[in-house]
Amino acid sequence: MRFREKNSKRVTINITSLIDVLFLLLIFFMVSSTFLERPGMKLDLPKASKREAVRMQGYTLFVTSDETLYLNDETVELNALKARLEAIAPEIEDEGIVLQADEKIRYGLVVEVMDLIKQSGIKKMVVATEIKDES
Repeated sequence: MRFREKNSKRVTINITSLIDVLFLLLIFFMVSSTFLERPGMKLDLPKASKREAVRMQGYTLFVTSDETLYLNDETVELNALKARLEAIAPEIEDEGIVLQADEKIRYGLVVEVMDLIKQSGIKKMVVATEIKDES
């Protein structure tokens, strides 16, 4: 007795369109999300009418309203700031440093800190601001 061979078809599911939809959703959520974060101190930053969103990682130099300096979470004296910045300058060669200074501090201190950053060999510095409320 001979048995017939059964022709069985393999069922395949085409998932190409599903992958496309998932990829588009991923792109949508990545573009629509904001990645700005403000770690550290509570400061009243100066206001600016126009700003560019820049994502910086690494070191942030905070100058609080009582003129205390913080490099990330570490307190730094003004006279020791240049040496500390020179020590970290090779680490942040391409990244740069973010300067967040309270709007109530004296202008001379901000200029002095910016000068120390330049003297220490750090080539890139971003000054943090907030958007000016037009109303």
